[in-house]
Amino acid sequence: MAGGVTPVFFGATDGNTGRELWKSDGTAAGTVLVKDINKGGGDSNPSNLFFASSYLYFAANDGTNGNELWMSDGTAAGTVLVKDINKGAGNSDPSNFTLSGGQLYFTANDGTGRQLFYLCPGRAGPVVAEIVINPTGTANPQNLTDVNGTLFFSANDGANGVELWKAPGDPGTGNSAQLVKDINPAGSSSPTSFVNYNGLLLFAANDGTSGNELWKSDGTAAGTQIVADINKGAASSNPMGLTDVPALNKVVFSANDGAAGTELWQSDGTLAGTKIVDDINIGAASSNPANFTLSNGKLYFTANDGIFGVELWTSDGTVAGTKIVADINKTGSSSPTNLTDFNGILVFSADDGVQGRELWTNLGFNNFAQIVKDINGGGASSNPSSFCANGTITFFAADDGINGTELWKTDATGTGTVMVKDINLGGSSNPQFITASIS
Repeated sequence: MAGGVTPVFFGATDGNTGRELWKSDGTAAGTVLVKDINKGGGDSNPSNLFFASSYLYFAANDGTNGNELWMSDGTAAGTVLVKDINKGAGNSDPSNFTLSGGQLYFTANDGTGRQLFYLCPGRAGPVVAEIVINPTGTANPQNLTDVNGTLFFSANDGANGVELWKAPGDPGTGNSAQLVKDINPAGSSSPTSFVNYNGLLLFAANDGTSGNELWKSDGTAAGTQIVADINKGAASSNPMGLTDVPALNKVVFSANDGAAGTELWQSDGTLAGTKIVDDINIGAASSNPANFTLSNGKLYFTANDGIFGVELWTSDGTVAGTKIVADINKTGSSSPTNLTDFNGILVFSADDGVQGRELWTNLGFNNFAQIVKDINGGGASSNPSSFCANGTITFFAADDGINGTELWKTDATGTGTVMVKDINLGGSSNPQFITASIS
């Protein structure tokens, strides 16, 4: 492996075998096709790549069994169909892979609708089993989140609407999924934006009275309570993007209290500790903070203060410490995306209005941002995407205007930002779902 870099896996097409599973160690020679799953020019379209216990799990279509659950050890012989969940040519479309309590949970459609499944990762010929939630229709589990070995998720059992559920421990021992609480007895509370905060689940839900607000749960009905009615009465504050920030011992999120617009908030799971951090876009207008990312222990996000457009911001949980990192696009919005931390350095995609959408970094400093490299020169955009931090480098996809959209890597320096391999000569391989072999 090059420089101690563990391989990354991704979907790509070389123009001959269709879109298939590839891997790379950061060198051209080490960037190779793992397996032509859908033989010939057909596409297996590997997606939802997830590592668990030295195996890669993903969805793929071999042209016979539909889009089903596959696993790989990085070799062609070790890349195999795990189970045809939706028998025949039907698609089960496995997704939402989440490790909890030593089990790999995921959702798939077995032909009766989207249900919850699990397997024990790493075992030869792993057994895949369904956890029955809705025996007569689709449960549609979402927001799968591990909290200290207990899996929390939202689901519809066909009787209580979309509510909060959990699957504690090893389901192989006979434990089944349990409804935690029917938060909205008259309909669905539709829990979203789950986050593990100090062993508690914080999330957004609508009890039918207070609107969509901030809630918490310890996995019991009695311990599942509203934290704060941020937008008083039946109106909704719509908490989104809940992110645990250990340096603050708080969860940050966006919410609208009905007065300040959608702004940056924080909570420690108590009413007194739930408050607005800063009204970034002063007054009733919204700054719409999003893309919350931790790097070097600091919180970064995007926001629009009504002056500089959508730019990169940082916050230490105080008004004074909530500030724009840089006005990257002097005449509009740079709209940073793909915020990614590696080794305490933030890299991201942004458009400065001059060089197009390119690769940027803050080099680990709060009030600093600079372009790493103008990959597609002359004002055109390389459109960096599919970022994957892996050791001392970050892999991503970009278009240099010559070779098409191919696999690149960066160490946050211009000289260290290079194309790994032109996988599809004369075209674009379009690497997607780049995933490091670390779980």
